[in-house]
Amino acid sequence: MSSVGSPPVFRRPASRVRRTTVGALVTALAGSLLALAPATTAQAAPTLLSQGRTATASSTEGGAFSASAAVDGNLTGTRWASAWQDAQWIQVDLGSSATLSHAVLTWEAAYGKSYDIQASENGTDWRTVTSVTGGDGGTDDVTLSGTGRYIRMNGLTRATGYGFSLWEFQVYGTTGGTGPTLPGGGDLGPNVHVVDPSTPGIQAKLDQVFQQQESAQFGSGRHAFLLKPGTYNGLNAQIGFYTQIAGLGLRPGDTTINGDVTVDAGWFNGNATQNFWRGAEGLTLNPVNGTNRWAVSQASSFRRMHVKGGLNLAPNGYGWASGGYIADSKIDGQVGNYSQQQWYTRESSIGGWSNSVWNQTFSGVEGAPATSFPEPRYTTLATTPISREKPYLYLDGTEYKVFAPAKRVNARGTSWANGTPQGESVPLSQFYVVKPGATAATINQALAQGLHLLFTPGVYHVDQTINVNRANTIVLGLGLATIIPDNGVTAMKVADVDGVRLAGFLIDAGPVNSPTLLELGPQNSSADHAANPTTVQDVYIRIGGAGAGKATTSMVVNSDDAIIDHTWVWRADHGEGWGWETNRADYGVRVNGDDVLATGLFVEHFNKYDVEWYGERGRTIFYQNEKAYDAPNQAAIQNGTTKGYAAYRVDDSVNTHEAWGLGSYCNYNVDPTIVQDHGFKAPVKPGVRFHSLLVVSLGGMGHYNHVINDTGASTIPAGTSTVPSTVVSFP
Repeated sequence: MSSVGSPPVFRRPASRVRRTTVGALVTALAGSLLALAPATTAQAAPTLLSQGRTATASSTEGGAFSASAAVDGNLTGTRWASAWQDAQWIQVDLGSSATLSHAVLTWEAAYGKSYDIQASENGTDWRTVTSVTGGDGGTDDVTLSGTGRYIRMNGLTRATGYGFSLWEFQVYGTTGGTGPTLPGGGDLGPNVHVVDPSTPGIQAKLDQVFQQQESAQFGSGRHAFLLKPGTYNGLNAQIGFYTQIAGLGLRPGDTTINGDVTVDAGWFNGNATQNFWRGAEGLTLNPVNGTNRWAVSQASSFRRMHVKGGLNLAPNGYGWASGGYIADSKIDGQVGNYSQQQWYTRESSIGGWSNSVWNQTFSGVEGAPATSFPEPRYTTLATTPISREKPYLYLDGTEYKVFAPAKRVNARGTSWANGTPQGESVPLSQFYVVKPGATAATINQALAQGLHLLFTPGVYHVDQTINVNRANTIVLGLGLATIIPDNGVTAMKVADVDGVRLAGFLIDAGPVNSPTLLELGPQNSSADHAANPTTVQDVYIRIGGAGAGKATTSMVVNSDDAIIDHTWVWRADHGEGWGWETNRADYGVRVNGDDVLATGLFVEHFNKYDVEWYGERGRTIFYQNEKAYDAPNQAAIQNGTTKGYAAYRVDDSVNTHEAWGLGSYCNYNVDPTIVQDHGFKAPVKPGVRFHSLLVVSLGGMGHYNHVINDTGASTIPAGTSTVPSTVVSFP
């Protein structure tokens, strides 16, 4: 969005039992052969490889029995416990491929009667290396053979009515790694400002950073303010570009500001349509005058916030605004939408909503207005079909951890309404803390070791693709950390594995064309990730604006079941290094995977299709688009016999697709005579359904003949009056 817009229009423990080792192993023959082998040169003794490594499980009995408790070295105090049913597993990532020796399983009273030990190199393709039958609990020391990076206890039959429960799951072997091992954890770098209520000069530091960042739309400064749990009095945290403010509590109520977290638009003469790239999360606010102002536009998230009052989404003076996104938040009072042209709110609780303008969409929001599209323009879903909140950094006593929230199905209201949210904590020691100057080779080494990534605020040039190949890897950015691919490489690729979480960073295209900037899964990915999807949250992509950049396709989603939750994929229409060919980017988002869900999808200004969808059973809840302002003439966007490329196109091969709350706007300010045949294109099939669509000509700068296919009125009769053309449902 640029500076154009609409004038304001007033929106569960059992006793511990130990026994002797069980035998019945299918690998006994393999073990005997190893024993008869002639001695060779000295080899390294097997070492404990699993302790402190990343562990995941099919289920947990509760928050106190997480998978990580079985690899923490606490043999008598902590344990993993599964749900009370058969066919449960726990796995550990050793960080790199290892030659396996043996595993020691120390069972609690609820033990496994039969189970397999499995190994994998990628966390997806498993082979059984040992099977145990007739287990009697206690401590099982089982022989392993072969190699593997991921080791799994796959529980088949329980011995009791409870679940599978392990005090400790220890895997031994040897590794042949080269070079020094990168450390996990460490300090958070110079651009993370960690404070507590007794820290002197908090307001002065907030003001200093704001002065630097208020108008630095394409600057290199990156900052994160992290507030330790406690109460902060009299703060007004004004949040500028590339600035994040967050509480370090597990729950929003742990960190309270008696004051405000403010975004306004004084730097741009009261116009908030360029208030991008910032965020607030994990705080409770008591606004000074009863209402907190958060006048933002795209790429500005408001997550896990509790406002004990109202929330005003408009700038002072109620000028133009083009946001925005709220998730997992509670606003006790009314949300004053005012001049916000569009907004998406997910799984929250609000005291009310004031105005609709063009496109206000809600899913799983307590207190949301009922669907009334096209007037008022509200589109409301009672629940969000699938969601998993963004991972976040917090303090557990004096130890930093990252909380990875659990998946929710048909969710409504906040994840923390009943107290501690569900999920798993990962110690910062299991993260490589990426700081300015880190190379792509080092980042990839950290990933190969089995570390997660925490990008501290900064700008990172990468001369090779960052490859996220391990299931359940977390890549979390602070302060809008920015990754720039050099020499036309793809910035990041994710393997077709379970449960990767990408969150909180910006990918900025480099001057040499990249074929893609972000890929989820390789071509022809087919693994089922429904139980543990990959999520992409507050990950933004930019082509141009901070300098010339090019990318053929910005984001490609090949993996099934992925969730894209709040992204802005933007080909720049202002700043530096932009122009029809200068920042050429033909396609924004292309979805090839099946069962992909987008919640809060913003894609703008691409030379051809902004969104193309080829996967089956895709769903989008809220979509905002602008066509490329800078098209030089009608011929430049001619698509065969069709005038213009649709903002959102579902391929003719697709049989099932559904979307709610979609808008496309045109502002062809180079050639206002340009006409789009339609904003949306989809096959006419019973399983392809759209709800609440609109197209808008901004001030008559170009027009649409129809909304979707040949359905919906032209915007031409509205002339320059910026009145949407709407379609309630299609077909």
